[in-house]
Amino acid sequence: MAFELPALPYDYEALQPYMSKETLEYHHDKHHKAYVDNGNKLAAEAGLGDLSVEEVVKQSFGKNPGLFNNAGQHYNHIHFWQWMKKGGGGNKLPGALQKAIDSDLGGYDKFKADFIAAGTTQFGSGWAWISVKDGKLAISKTPNGENPLVHGATPILGVDVWEHSYYIDYRNARPKYLEAFVDSLINWDHVLELYEKA
Repeated sequence: MAFELPALPYDYEALQPYMSKETLEYHHDKHHKAYVDNGNKLAAEAGLGDLSVEEVVKQSFGKNPGLFNNAGQHYNHIHFWQWMKKGGGGNKLPGALQKAIDSDLGGYDKFKADFIAAGTTQFGSGWAWISVKDGKLAISKTPNGENPLVHGATPILGVDVWEHSYYIDYRNARPKYLEAFVDSLINWDHVLELYEKA
């Protein structure tokens, strides 16, 4: 199954002022497109071109770093665009999700603090996550294009902390970007959909 660059689920201006049109143009049209193009070439060379992106991620982890980095980043970004929406974020969560965050992560305020801390303390490029592992929610962080799939967990929310994700809008103020993501961008409906599947 060849990797394909998905269209953004909103227009380039939709996430302003929290994420600019310029950031989305560079991040989606240039960075994500490069992961798709490189990933397709490397997957074909490795004889994995017919597999789903999840399978390519799992099978290349620890064996084929070039392919893994591009496939991992493609998988992460397919969801990253859907994890945001105009008028998103905030603490009005769908009931089932609120319940899980209360019982597994100590409530919304603690989730917010811990999630932002995970993203802030990820040294260099990477991601912060909420995933479902052994039936419970967990917060984690990973370097580069790595994600919870390769650690036996299913990601339901992730935030990109590579500099290209926030430098145009926030310069070096990564915590400010993470706060804006949680307060104003998260698409909780997509998170719920992934939570229910997991």
